[in-house]
Amino acid sequence: MHRSHNCGELSESNLNQEVTLAGWVQKIRNKGFIAWVDLRDRYGITQLVFDETRTPKAVFKKSTGIGREDVIQVKGLVIERESKNLNIPSGGIEILVSELSILNHSETPPFTIENETDGGDELRMKYRYLDLRRNKVKENLILRHRVSMIVRNFLSQADFIDIETPYLIKSTPEGARDFIVPSRMNNGQFYALPQSPQTFKQLLMVGGFDKYFQIVKCFRDEDLRADRQPEFTQIDCEMSFVEQKDVLSLFEELIQHLFQEIKGIKLNEFPRISYAKAMEKYGSDKPDIRFGMTFGKLNEIAKGKGFNVFDSQELIIGIAVPGGANYTRKEIDNWIDWVKRPQVGAKGLIWVRCNEDGSYKSSVDNFFNQQDLAEWSKKTNAHAGDLIFVMAGDSQNAQTQLSALRIEIAEQMGLRKSNEYAGLWVTDFPLLAWDEDSKRYHAMHHPFTAPKNEHLDWLTSTPEKVLANAYDLVLNGNEIGGGSIRIHDTQLQEQMFSLLGFTKKQAKDQFGFLMNAFQYGAPPHGGIALGLDRLVALLGGSETIKDFIAFPKNNNGRDVMIDAPSKVSDDNLEELYLKSLPKKSS
Repeated sequence: MHRSHNCGELSESNLNQEVTLAGWVQKIRNKGFIAWVDLRDRYGITQLVFDETRTPKAVFKKSTGIGREDVIQVKGLVIERESKNLNIPSGGIEILVSELSILNHSETPPFTIENETDGGDELRMKYRYLDLRRNKVKENLILRHRVSMIVRNFLSQADFIDIETPYLIKSTPEGARDFIVPSRMNNGQFYALPQSPQTFKQLLMVGGFDKYFQIVKCFRDEDLRADRQPEFTQIDCEMSFVEQKDVLSLFEELIQHLFQEIKGIKLNEFPRISYAKAMEKYGSDKPDIRFGMTFGKLNEIAKGKGFNVFDSQELIIGIAVPGGANYTRKEIDNWIDWVKRPQVGAKGLIWVRCNEDGSYKSSVDNFFNQQDLAEWSKKTNAHAGDLIFVMAGDSQNAQTQLSALRIEIAEQMGLRKSNEYAGLWVTDFPLLAWDEDSKRYHAMHHPFTAPKNEHLDWLTSTPEKVLANAYDLVLNGNEIGGGSIRIHDTQLQEQMFSLLGFTKKQAKDQFGFLMNAFQYGAPPHGGIALGLDRLVALLGGSETIKDFIAFPKNNNGRDVMIDAPSKVSDDNLEELYLKSLPKKSS
């Protein structure tokens, strides 16, 4: 065997044992007559000692040829370490080496392979296989494994069946852009990589598998950011004969179970708020509820006072910043400049200091008296010593912009603590959203989401008022999952397609297989998909998912390690019936 033990398991209970270890050279400390080597594998680090008086001469001489990241095998005696390292389990012992084999030499690594590295993101992604050796990345991937296993066991014990669905499917017009795959055997035809297994899991319900799950790779060809990759992993689930409360109850229990098992944290019951209430109180459909600063609507008490900035706008809203009355004018101006950035897009901010003596000082004192400002204070739940920020505009922009400000202020005040967790369910989303460019409705979730039963009659009269039987799971201001009760009736599904602008022929061409299946006894069903990457990142105290993916893409969707995407040969293109791009003239 290459090793009798790993580098993390030996301790003082193993003293005087002969052992064999193998791994990578982490550090070398050479005094000439004695050398210490830290040997690393994924389990930990064990210190080796090469001593010219105790180590065989040939072995001692050979040890001088060891370099960092070389792969070596050693045999030796477990002895007590004089200078103990209490930070690691094996820190009380070392191995007095008697035999040494250099299994493979290493080039000098392009960055330091330690917890605190000198490698930048792009460099570490190019040499990701080296970055994987660092404890931080290694522990992230081990955490991902643990989460996956807990999820599998939990769902299996709840009678869910793990079933694989196809990766080469049909492109559909709804949702994000598909990744397209040309078919060599079918001239001019293409597969798409799935954005989710949505229709297949519904077909499984028709097939009688009343509880399905899959930890599945999905693909979306869209712009990237810290919490988004072109390929991502979902915990995908579907259940038959359920209502919304059944789905929410089970998957809330799953998340609570995960946090108990992984972090030893007992999460409180998740509150449930409507989409409308989330937008009204937080300006976001994925609110962070770990802190206050909820919105106060000021329309009724701020309009009609001669201040045109307010009188001409649809919505006036404010938040109270705890302790913000101590901000200097320069600090307030910095916040005003912050919201004016293109990323936020606001035209400015109105501010009100709530002084300790009960008086108010604002940027609009010429238009509003002390009684007016006291009313603002009540609406925003401000107290003496707080600062009120007020924003006005059309509803959507004002809410989005003030929400961004709320999060940034909380971030800078240390209110968004990575070791605190608060989940909630957001429900009652609009079923449809009108798109001015295409002059038609779009599904807020997807075309298979059922409307609330009490709103069915509105589909023909006022479809914009219809609410969906849909729900999102939010944790610390991050959407970690979403789902809905599905349409299981052919006529209702046809009506939905019609509202979305599909002709009967288009609906049949795209989704005829699903509507046909519904005619053979489709049960009521619903489900949810949880983002595994994002969930693991939050459990790991981060909001950046690529740190928890073995081989992530960069922000341009490239794998800089293998240099993908890349060009293919003209022969490949011809075989796929694709014309090669014209060559550039020199």
